[in-house]
Amino acid sequence: MLQKKKHPKEKLSLHPRNKHRARYNFQELIGSFPALAPFVRLNEYSDESIDFANPKAVMQLNKALLKHFYGINYWSIPPGYLCPPIPGRADYIHHVAELLGSSNEGIIPTGKKIRCLDIGVGANCIYPLIANKEYEWAFVGSEVDPVAIKSAAKIIETNNQLKGKVELRLQPNAKDIFRGIIQSDEHFDLTICNPPFHASLAEAQSGTLRKLRNLNNKRITKPTLNFGGKNTELWCEGGEEKFIQKMIAQSKSIASSCFWFSTLVSKSSHLKSVYAAFKNTKAVEVKTIRMSQGNKTSRIVAWTYLTPEQQKNWRAARWK
Repeated sequence: MLQKKKHPKEKLSLHPRNKHRARYNFQELIGSFPALAPFVRLNEYSDESIDFANPKAVMQLNKALLKHFYGINYWSIPPGYLCPPIPGRADYIHHVAELLGSSNEGIIPTGKKIRCLDIGVGANCIYPLIANKEYEWAFVGSEVDPVAIKSAAKIIETNNQLKGKVELRLQPNAKDIFRGIIQSDEHFDLTICNPPFHASLAEAQSGTLRKLRNLNNKRITKPTLNFGGKNTELWCEGGEEKFIQKMIAQSKSIASSCFWFSTLVSKSSHLKSVYAAFKNTKAVEVKTIRMSQGNKTSRIVAWTYLTPEQQKNWRAARWK
C-alpha cells in the first residue's frame, strides 16, 4: 500500500459555482444513492474511490451525483451509450451562464424565459438536467438518434421537475444542424454542443484504448468503453474540426434567431481552422473560454451575430 496522498480541498480549475470542486464524499453519495456502495473501495493510497475503468461503477457514480446534487431520481441510458463525466459537463453550463451574464451587466439571466438549444442532447440528457437545476433554463434538445431521444424522453418524464421544461426534437437530416430543428419564428438565447470528437470508428476505439491503458497502467487490446458512446456520439466524418466548421457556416442563416452560439472545442489545434470559419460568416463577436478538469484542458468557443444595439433590444424584449 502506498503512502496516503495529500489532496487539495478544492479542484480550483473548475468553475467557482461548480458543485464538484470538492473531492467526492463517497459516504454522502452512498447516503443519497445506496446502490453505489458495492462499487466503492479503498485504492492503493487508502482513499475511497471507484474503479473508473469499470463501466458499471462509473454509471452508479453518475446516478449518485445526479441524485445527490441535482435531485434526479431516475437516470439511465441504454447499453453502450455515452456516460458523461458530470463535473466537466457542469463546468460548460456555468461558463456559458457567465457568458450570458457578460451580455447583461454581469447579471446571469435565469428562469424559463431563457431558452437553450442543446445540439446532440444524447441519451443521457445531461446538459438540460444540470442547467435546469442550476439556472432554471428551458431547453430544446436535438438528436439524430431515435434511441437516444427515447432514452432522454424517459429521463424527462420520470423526473417531475423537468416536465414541460425540456423538449426533444429528432433531426431528420444528419447533415443539418439547425435547419429542421429551429422553427422560423423561434428564438434561442444560447446554443450548446459537445460535438463528436473523432473522425472515424477506428480513431475512436484507439482513443478509448489509450484512456483505459492510462487508467489501468497496463496494456489493453479490447476497447471496452468505460464512459460508453455510440458512433454518432463519438465520431463523424471529419471529426470535431469539420463538425464545428459546418456548425459555424450553418449558423449564419439563423443569425438573428440566437443570441449566443457556443460549442466545446476539445483540441486546441482545431482553434485555427475554427476561427478561420468566422471570416466567411462575419460574426460580430467571438469568444474563447478556457476550461480545465484535472489534467484535461478544453475550451468553449462562442459567437454572436447581434450588434450591441440588437443585443440591447434582445435583452429588453426577453430578459427583463
